[in-house]
Amino acid sequence: MHLADEFVKPRSAFLGIELASAPAFPATSAVPKWLKLIVGLLLLPLCAGAMPTFVKVLRVSGGAVEVWVPLAAGAACWLVVFALLPRPMWIYVVGHELTHVVWAWLFGGKLKKFKATSQGGEVVITKSNFLVALAPYFFPLYAVLVVLLFLIGHLIWGWARWAPVFHLLLGAAYAFHLTLTWEILQTRQSDITGQGYLFSGVIIFLGNMLGLLLGIPLLTGKASLLTVLGWWLEGTGGLLKRLSALL
Repeated sequence: MHLADEFVKPRSAFLGIELASAPAFPATSAVPKWLKLIVGLLLLPLCAGAMPTFVKVLRVSGGAVEVWVPLAAGAACWLVVFALLPRPMWIYVVGHELTHVVWAWLFGGKLKKFKATSQGGEVVITKSNFLVALAPYFFPLYAVLVVLLFLIGHLIWGWARWAPVFHLLLGAAYAFHLTLTWEILQTRQSDITGQGYLFSGVIIFLGNMLGLLLGIPLLTGKASLLTVLGWWLEGTGGLLKRLSALL
């Protein structure tokens, strides 16, 4: 099976790049779009339940100043670069394509070809699904690499004293993911069109929220993961009860 993630002509002069996956991801989907539309609609309450849960997590974690200050500083540093300097699109494209590859590996796929330039990228992989197609939009690869690097360094060399630097870099890496992902979504992406707009939007939103709802408690230590998941289920259940009462 031959799958390709190809560059096509940009539709945004501001961004200057469009990443797409044609015809690979659309062609390999065994699930029809109408069924994905139904799944997307069914997952909307879970999206709505994530928002109050996220607010609650931020409130209980607000006292972790030693975490939030360097995180915010790192994000602010990136925003200055984003606003005043040329976009480092080659770095973004490499991360975008590598994320497709990493998720293909997770599902047993193999890489056949990899290409990335500041103008676009291409990968040829042997296996794909909706998660492989949409992963670059919800999986912050560079932020994950920062976490893995710090964990390895801490285990080997005891990097606890470098925690502020870790949080600074993590804030910059996650802001990099959010800003450039938002920019790339302003252009037509066949990763998205191939899966359907509603379904893609729901999966991207839930993927990002899941990362935040699990990552913030791990960073701040102010709430357990089970507690956060319980809040999420509780918020979703409350919404479904209100909807059923209206019906």
